[in-house]
Amino acid sequence: MSDFEGPLAVSLPSMERALTVLHVSLYHPKQDPATFAKVPPQLQHGTSPLLVGQAPDAHLQLQLPCLSRRHLSLEPYREKGSALLTFCLKALSRRGCVWVNGLTLRFLEQLPLSPVNRVAFSGIQMVVRIEGGTSLEGFVCCFHLSPSPLIHRPQAEETDEWESTFQGQPPPGSGPRAPGHQGLLHGPSLPSPGGGAETQLQKEISDNVLC
Repeated sequence: MSDFEGPLAVSLPSMERALTVLHVSLYHPKQDPATFAKVPPQLQHGTSPLLVGQAPDAHLQLQLPCLSRRHLSLEPYREKGSALLTFCLKALSRRGCVWVNGLTLRFLEQLPLSPVNRVAFSGIQMVVRIEGGTSLEGFVCCFHLSPSPLIHRPQAEETDEWESTFQGQPPPGSGPRAPGHQGLLHGPSLPSPGGGAETQLQKEISDNVLC
């Protein structure tokens, strides 16, 4: 399956303003078709949180036994003084943590997303690229299943399954945790990454992530 190329022109039927597009690439090392059987090629969504998990009401439904019914959410919001949608990722599972851009999120912790984001949870590797649009009424997710790993040399602890999946590699370090924010964000500040992880992250994105 080919990667996305160039901007994707998506607009609401009732208006001319373009929707923000989230290009979401997914990978799991077991390559079980059942895991992604209910993943749509494209999903148009409003401004409510987009839920990821096993529950029937999850917008992105993934079939993994270690995944919570509601494992995480992608939440749109508008920063003060901005006319564009911004997104944060919020961890919703009590059973495990979510690794995002070198930081470890635990239950109810959340982190603002960058234009390109690396995410790992329950063995799933996910890369989210955000292509901004002018509409504040909703956004679109376009999903791509990757045949090869999206993340290399993780620098933060994710879950027990992460460790068992990547046996033989050096154990990941205990990366910094993001501070927990409750509810929707309004003008959040990025937590400071530790040990130069962000510099290495940007290099790895350029070298290893093609989506």
